[in-house]
Amino acid sequence: MSIAQKQKEIIEEFAMFPTWMEKYEYIIELGKDLPLISDDLKTDDYLIKGCQSRVWISAKKNENGIFHFSADSDAIITKGIVALVVRIFDGEKGQDIVNASMDFLTEIDAYNIVTGK
Repeated sequence: MSIAQKQKEIIEEFAMFPTWMEKYEYIIELGKDLPLISDDLKTDDYLIKGCQSRVWISAKKNENGIFHFSADSDAIITKGIVALVVRIFDGEKGQDIVNASMDFLTEIDAYNIVTGK
């Protein structure tokens, strides 16, 4: 499945929830399924700088140029958003990741989900 197809699937999932509160709850559930980064990688080298929450992301590239991600966050909503990003980019090539649009976050109304508006 392409990155665009994964994003479309996520947009369709979020369209099933009529209120931001239901979307909020779904984001929390997604965070629970996040492939967690191992504790030994929860260091400053893997910490996303400038984020209010603590977010660690590890990207490993295999011999075929495919990236695999693991991550964690100390905030449940942020963890859910990170889970979406990992879901989209895991198993993809670097150039496809770089060229990908992140507009799906706008389409699922991620800003209002996170801020509760």
